[in-house]
Amino acid sequence: MNSPSPPPFSAEEGVLAERLNRPLQIGNRSLGGRLALAPMTQVGNVAHRELISRFGGCGLLFSEMCTAKTVPTENPRISPFFRWRDEERHQLSIQIVGEDPDVMAAAARRIRDEGLFGVDLNFGCSVSAITCRRIGAALLKDPRAAATIVKAVRKAVDIPVTVKYRTGWRDDPAPAVDMARRFEEAGADALTFHPRVAPDRRSRPPRWEYIAQVKSAVTIPVFGNGDVFTAEDCRKMLETTGCDGVAVGRMAIARPWLFAQWCRGYRPSAGTFGETAADLQRLLEQYFDPRRALQRMKKFCYYYSANFRFGHTLFSAVQNAPDMAAIGQALQAFFASPPEVNRRPNLNFFR
Repeated sequence: MNSPSPPPFSAEEGVLAERLNRPLQIGNRSLGGRLALAPMTQVGNVAHRELISRFGGCGLLFSEMCTAKTVPTENPRISPFFRWRDEERHQLSIQIVGEDPDVMAAAARRIRDEGLFGVDLNFGCSVSAITCRRIGAALLKDPRAAATIVKAVRKAVDIPVTVKYRTGWRDDPAPAVDMARRFEEAGADALTFHPRVAPDRRSRPPRWEYIAQVKSAVTIPVFGNGDVFTAEDCRKMLETTGCDGVAVGRMAIARPWLFAQWCRGYRPSAGTFGETAADLQRLLEQYFDPRRALQRMKKFCYYYSANFRFGHTLFSAVQNAPDMAAIGQALQAFFASPPEVNRRPNLNFFR
């Protein structure tokens, strides 16, 4: 994909880009920028990360969520989750989930041995399939246990150790602030904080003011996360919370060129939307077996459809497609003429 030379920034865009492009020290390593791809299962996969890199990449990448118990024996050439390109090792942090400190430490050592940027500990996933196993966000109910995991991983490796977590299980910033201090004391090098309570998937807006309180409580870098859909949202989060960086999730799936747009002035053309979807389809077929490729393409199009005024047409066609060939036909039909694009996503697709 050949990106055109970016036009000059507006004054406001230039200020944001300058801030996002500042280096950031995470533990003993340095990032070239402060805009990150938030960890997202199934959609933050190796194919989507390659697509982002074709537009110029971003400061920090997180993998899909990996089960710590399986990481030591995973084969990255065939694993659907524990997988990467050599070109992204220097900025890819592998996210792991689990409850046993020794198991989490063993997984971290494998990640270190693979020469990856760092290890990210998941204390934020709130889906019932995870929390019923007393992992992910469920560990926020036991601050000592969560901190013990961070301490064990910190002792096991010398690469950056980061933590992704939520407000907790009630709408009160005090536990989140307490957890931030505990994580820093246990040895975490940075935090990604999503200011929603664990039972609330996305029914209410995130409380960005909680990010400011977490940031004020620690000396390590804090990435803000939650409902950043436009460059203006990104600017407001940085200015109102004082966070060191921003981790973008759903919008980075919907618009993989977002990092290039906010940091380097890239402007998508009328054909970018159709070309990008077709490129991702080819990359998914390259990296995954037909079943997993189809599953991930459908998940991607769930978010991608949010871009368009009549996105439900694309969504329905893709979700009903029996295979990748049928998805290709659906994409060709939808993008035969440039669709009308929403400035902000249709949030019905983002729930």
